Amino acid sequence: MKRLGVWLIVSILLALELVSVTGSKAATGFYRPKDGFVPDTRTAIAVAEAILVPLYGEKQLASERPFSAVLKNGVWMVTGHLPDGWTGGVAEVRISKETCEIISVSHGK
Repeated sequence: MKRLGVWLIVSILLALELVSVTGSKAATGFYRPKDGFVPDTRTAIAVAEAILVPLYGEKQLASERPFSAVLKNGVWMVTGHLPDGWTGGVAEVRISKETCEIISVSHGK
């Protein structure tokens, strides 16, 4: 009977380890899209604007549109623009392509 208990515990531990190594959707309940949560420029800009509007206001951001997004090393850099001849800073947001983590938010002066 002791052997059966030890075997059962070892089997459970091995099964748990297999689940953690494979990252199975069914086992973990998490889904990770093949192309990441922020797969393209349009999504990156939408995520950035959703973060920036509550921080800086719609009026401020309207003056910085259109936003551009560049992907480098798995991180989207979303940046605002100022019209020609204007001086000042713009909003910048860095977003993980894979996880949609907001890495940083800043606004120049």
